[in-house]
Amino acid sequence: MSESPMSQSHFDGKYEVEHKYRLQDRDAFLSRLESLPHETMLKDNVEFDRYYDTPSGQLAQQSKHLCIRQMHPSNIKLWIVKGPGDKQCQATRIDNIDSAADMLQTLGYKVVLQLTKTRSIYFIDQYHVTVDNLEGMGDFAELAIMTDDETQLAYHEQGLLELAQQLGLTQEDRETRSYRELMQKRQSVPSPT
Repeated sequence: MSESPMSQSHFDGKYEVEHKYRLQDRDAFLSRLESLPHETMLKDNVEFDRYYDTPSGQLAQQSKHLCIRQMHPSNIKLWIVKGPGDKQCQATRIDNIDSAADMLQTLGYKVVLQLTKTRSIYFIDQYHVTVDNLEGMGDFAELAIMTDDETQLAYHEQGLLELAQQLGLTQEDRETRSYRELMQKRQSVPSPT
């Protein structure tokens, strides 16, 4: 599936405003989304994420994330850096994911987490809406926008809250932890005996 210039522009920018919600009823959410004017970028793509850090966890200590993502069937490969904090995010396409992984290992980074999710991406006005399913963790929706204009972050925060309301999402559904944090918490909880 090739991307239109419009869809690619949705992912341009140094700053990201993102709100994540746990979906109580995925079908009801998708029905609301379908009732709004939207564009579909992709449906049910499988994403394989490998998160990297130094052996001492230096990136995590600085609130930074380094991820290499491979997507199927779209065959998109990305190098993603988030942080410091939750507002900065940059991604760039890469051609050879194995070479990128080898370079990171040469530099002393190691894989600290692998995450697989099924993702669909939609565009509503200037915002993008991702609908994710993470095995064993459930369904989520992320409403987001990328921008280079730091002065517009508060404006976009309000816009995302209004979009969430249109989509039937509430503050009680809000999830402030990243998928990485959720997965690490899940892996650290002992299984019942």
